[in-house]
Amino acid sequence: MSDSNNNNIGAVQESQLKEIIKTQLGNGADSRPAEEKAAAEKPVREISDKLRQLLSKEITMMKVQKKTRGAEIMSIFARHNFYAGGLTPVELRTTLEDLGPTYVKIGQIISSRTDLLPESYCAELVTLRQRVQPLDPEVAKAVIEDQTGKKIDEIFSEFKDEPIGSASIAQAHYGVLKDGTKVVTKVQRPLIAEMMYEDFELLKKLGGIVNVVSDGGDGSNMVDLVSVIEEFEKVTKEELDFTVEADNTREFREKCIEDEEQISCPRIIDELSTDRILTMTYVDGYSISDKERIESEGYNVEDVGARIVNNYVHQVLDAGLFHADPHQGNIMFAGGIPYWIDFGMIGRIGEAQIDMISKIVLGVIQGDAEDIVTAAMSMGTASEKTDSNKLMKDVEAFMNRFMTGTSIADVNVDEMFTAFSDLASANYITLPSEFTMLVRSLIMIEGVIEELCPALNLFELLSGKFMERAKKNFDMKQSLIEMGQDVLSMGKKAARIPTLIADALKDIVKGNTKINLELMGYDSLMTSIADLVRNIILAIFSCVIFFGSCMLCMTDLGPQTETGMPLMSVVGFLFSIALGIYSIKQLSRKK
Repeated sequence: MSDSNNNNIGAVQESQLKEIIKTQLGNGADSRPAEEKAAAEKPVREISDKLRQLLSKEITMMKVQKKTRGAEIMSIFARHNFYAGGLTPVELRTTLEDLGPTYVKIGQIISSRTDLLPESYCAELVTLRQRVQPLDPEVAKAVIEDQTGKKIDEIFSEFKDEPIGSASIAQAHYGVLKDGTKVVTKVQRPLIAEMMYEDFELLKKLGGIVNVVSDGGDGSNMVDLVSVIEEFEKVTKEELDFTVEADNTREFREKCIEDEEQISCPRIIDELSTDRILTMTYVDGYSISDKERIESEGYNVEDVGARIVNNYVHQVLDAGLFHADPHQGNIMFAGGIPYWIDFGMIGRIGEAQIDMISKIVLGVIQGDAEDIVTAAMSMGTASEKTDSNKLMKDVEAFMNRFMTGTSIADVNVDEMFTAFSDLASANYITLPSEFTMLVRSLIMIEGVIEELCPALNLFELLSGKFMERAKKNFDMKQSLIEMGQDVLSMGKKAARIPTLIADALKDIVKGNTKINLELMGYDSLMTSIADLVRNIILAIFSCVIFFGSCMLCMTDLGPQTETGMPLMSVVGFLFSIALGIYSIKQLSRKK
C-alpha cells in the first residue's frame, strides 16, 4: 500500500461507501462453493458438547455478526479516519485489531513485506504479533480433548495452562507426555476458521468495490485488490490446516537435517496431531538472537552462525526445500544446537530455477552481463514492453554497482537480490513467486547472521557453493563435442568463402549489389555522400576479399604455390590490395 493507494482509498466518500456496502455486502448471497461453506461450518457442527457449552456466547455472537458484519466494517473504518486522506501506520494497525483475527493475520503477513508497504507501516504492524489475547486454558484443553477423543490427564503427565506463545490463529501449550517426552501442543482457536472464511468473502467483495472506486479513468494504475486478497486467503487457509505444517515439518526433517548434532528441528507426534491441533517435541532453549547468552554458555557464535548458514545453503541448493520465514524467533538454540521451528511457510525451488540463480551469482562474480540477462529472461516472463537493449544496459549497471571496486566479501545479498527484482520489474519481467519467496527468505537469514556474527558473509559462502555446483555439473565430454561442432561449422562456412566472393564480384559487375544506409536525422549528409557510395563499396569488398584470402590460407585447397599456399588465396591478396589502393585514391580525390 503506497501513499498513492492510501490517497485513492481515502478519497472514497462516506455516503458512497455506505450505499455500496449496503447493496453489495448487506444483501449479497454467499457465493462460495458448497464444499467450502460446509468446511467453514465444521468447527461449529463437529465440536463436543463441552466445547459447545464453553463457546455458547461466542457462537451466538458469531451468528449475529454474520448479518451485521458489513455495517460493522464500515463503522470501524469511519472510526479510524478512513475517509480523511488515508490511514497512518498506527491507525492501520488499530483498524486491523478492531476488525478481528482475519485482518490481524493479514497485518502479520504483510508486516515483513516492505515491497508492499513503507517501512514505517511494516514496523508498526510487527507489534500485532505481541498484541494477541490468550485463549481461555479450559477452552484450549477442550479443543485437545475434542480432537483426540481423550482426557487431558490421559495424554499428559503435566500440562501448563499458561500458553508459551499466543497468535491470532492458535496458541501453544507446554506439556509432558506419559512416557516423559516434553512437547508443545499448538491449539487452533475454535470458530476462527469459520470467522475467517466469512471475512475473506466480504473482503473480496470490498476489493472489487475499491478497484472500481480507485480507477483513475484508464485503469492503468489500478491495483487488483481481489487477486491480492485471494493470495492472502490461500496462505491463511493453509495455516488453518495444521496437517500442512505437520507435513512440512516431516519433509523438512527428512530432506534438510543431515546431522542432528550440528543443527536440528522438532519431531511431530503423529497421534496427537490433526488439522486443529499440532503436537511436536519441545525445544528447551531460547532465540538465536540472544548472542550474549550463547557466548556466556561457552559457545562460539561464529561456529553457530556457520552451521545455520551451511544448512540453509543445503536447503536451497541440495534439498530444493527451504524455511521461508527464518526470522530470529524461528531459530532456537538449545544445548549447543540451533533448531529450526515453525514450518507454516516452506519454500520450494526446482533445479532449473537454482541454475538460473546460479547464473545471476556467477554472472556478478565473473562480470558476465549476458549470463544475468539470460537468467532474467529464462526465470521470468517477459512482456511486450521488455526492451532487450535497455535490459542489457540495466544489467551492466547492476554489475557495476555490486562488483566494481569491491570484493565478494563486501557484496550484500539483501541489496543484490532486491536490486535484481527491481531490475526485472523495471523491464516488465514478472519473476516467479518461488524466487520472490527465496529472496525474502535470504534477506531474513542474512539479517539473523549479520546480528549474530557480522564477520560471516552469506554471499561469499553462496558464491563458493555455486562455483562448486558449476564445476560438478560441468561435462567435459559434452563441452568438447560442442566445441567440435562449432569448429566444423566454421570450416563449412570458410569453404564457401571462394564461392561467396565470386558471386559477390559478379553482382558488383552487374550492378546488382546495393548497400542500404539509414542515418537518422542526417538527410542532408545522405545527399552529399551519394556520389561516394560506389567507392565505399569497393573499399569494403577489398577488405572482405583480403580476410577471405587469409582464411583460405588455412585450408588445403588446390592448386597450391611452391610455398604450399593455395593459389586462389594469393590471387585474392593481390586483387584485394589493388582494389583497396584504387578505392582509397578515389575517396581521396572526392575530399
